[in-house]
Amino acid sequence: MEPNELVDAVSRLVGHGAQRYECCEDGHGAGHVCLASTDELDLAGLIDGISSRYGSSRSLAVRGYADPTVDATTGLPLLAPFGTDVIDMRAWAHADQWIGAGTVRVGDDIRHVVLVAERAAPVVEGLPADATWVERVVAVTGWAGEARTVDWDAVEERLGTRLPTDFKQLAEIFRNGAFDGFLTLYVPEAAVPGMDFVEHAEYLAGFAARSGTSLWEPYGIYPAPGGLLEWGSSEQADQFYWLTEGDDPDRWPVLASEDIPDTWTRFDGTAAEFVFRMLTERSHPHSVARYYDTHWFQSYEDEDEE
Repeated sequence: MEPNELVDAVSRLVGHGAQRYECCEDGHGAGHVCLASTDELDLAGLIDGISSRYGSSRSLAVRGYADPTVDATTGLPLLAPFGTDVIDMRAWAHADQWIGAGTVRVGDDIRHVVLVAERAAPVVEGLPADATWVERVVAVTGWAGEARTVDWDAVEERLGTRLPTDFKQLAEIFRNGAFDGFLTLYVPEAAVPGMDFVEHAEYLAGFAARSGTSLWEPYGIYPAPGGLLEWGSSEQADQFYWLTEGDDPDRWPVLASEDIPDTWTRFDGTAAEFVFRMLTERSHPHSVARYYDTHWFQSYEDEDEE
């Protein structure tokens, strides 16, 4: 089976949502299904194909060494069928399913495998009552990627303003990607063109200076006093901004717009609180809880390339 055919087969399984898997491979239990196990599979092509649809992968095992911190909520269902015979394993999360592709030992052979496994909903209830909104977003997505450090002094100097604290935490923990494949987070030094937070802010400011702000009426665009500063967007042409009113960025409200003139929703909370409520509350105006019970973060940055 060619990589594109396998990617299509993966998408058909993932597109059906929650289901109970039973694998037909000898010695394999329930909870997953292997779609291929062969030494002839173009693994690199398959990984590229899956990444083009489901974002960048995380490495659960490399050269025979599995990440000892991996558990049921961070990818263990992709490793469990193969035990200590896993050599390499890449993982993608999508709602209540895992997608895996890698290399394993089968007897005296080494084979490439691709599988889909059940993914348990990350646990949020156990968080302390004083958990921050960022901690809640991490918990509800089950995110376990490696955080990075951003030179926020340089970013804020270039922009000419301080930025909300929880946004800076989100950008360092999650980096460039999308929550539930829907809300894309703009971050400094994003890997994807057009999603760099600073460059996008400068682009909008330049556009507004040249062409006016009729697209955002009745608001202006930062650096105009009290202007809009965009921190995210959606696949459905929604835009998510701060209204930069007042001297305290941590008190800036969120303004969301749809791809329709004069459709503004104000949210008097932080960006992290907006994201958490969007993921978990069906009544949220931009809710994805209506479509998914299990949430995830789709990264656009491959950690192995850093």
